[in-house]
Amino acid sequence: MRPARARKTIVAPASWEDIPCGDYYRAALEQQLQPWWGKLYGFHLLKIGALSAEINAEACPISHQVNFAPEGEGLHVRGDPYYLPFSAKSVDACLLSHTLAYADDPHRILREVDRVLIDDGWMVLSSFNPLSLLGIGKLMPFFRKRQPYSSRLFTQMRLLDWLSLLNYEVMVHRRFHVLPWKKNGGKLLSTHLPALGCMTLIIARKRTFPLTPTAKKVHAQKQKIQQAVGATKSYREEHRD
Repeated sequence: MRPARARKTIVAPASWEDIPCGDYYRAALEQQLQPWWGKLYGFHLLKIGALSAEINAEACPISHQVNFAPEGEGLHVRGDPYYLPFSAKSVDACLLSHTLAYADDPHRILREVDRVLIDDGWMVLSSFNPLSLLGIGKLMPFFRKRQPYSSRLFTQMRLLDWLSLLNYEVMVHRRFHVLPWKKNGGKLLSTHLPALGCMTLIIARKRTFPLTPTAKKVHAQKQKIQQAVGATKSYREEHRD
């Protein structure tokens, strides 16, 4: 497995229009997000990256939506995603639409997003799937320097592992849009073979308690209950005498 940190700088597109069939990708992602926007709540939604800024989130009840990226159009704040200019635990939800795919150090961005998210906050991220037709195209030398093949392709399992280490509970993870050159991604294939989809969507929530109790904590809880039962038994025996 290749390391997550890249040695060379990856140039991110300033818009979905800079990616061939980019409008198809954006429309497919917006369709997948549509039923989930209503479940997000809070005061602040942070969209990180120029591609995230162009995602339509009007259905989201969070009214204050901030577009943040180093450069691009329609931004509210310009800056480095590795140094988010926001206080710790001040954002209710973060959207990273293919942000990690163009990041030199995706781990660092995830840690920074985790810092600004409130407890039980939402992280919504999308990426390209290497186990798809896009992944096959990336293996061809004459495609590697073109968009979107020049981006970094992380498997869904790897992204889920990163979120697990940060103690996030994954609410949904899916792949979709099998045929990149089709507006609907190939409706028949996308319906029956979604695992071959060229795009990945993961929606997760930040948790403050361990999702899996450790053996020590479980043992301590049992010991505490047993001692309480023993004390009650001794109390009853003394009063009978």
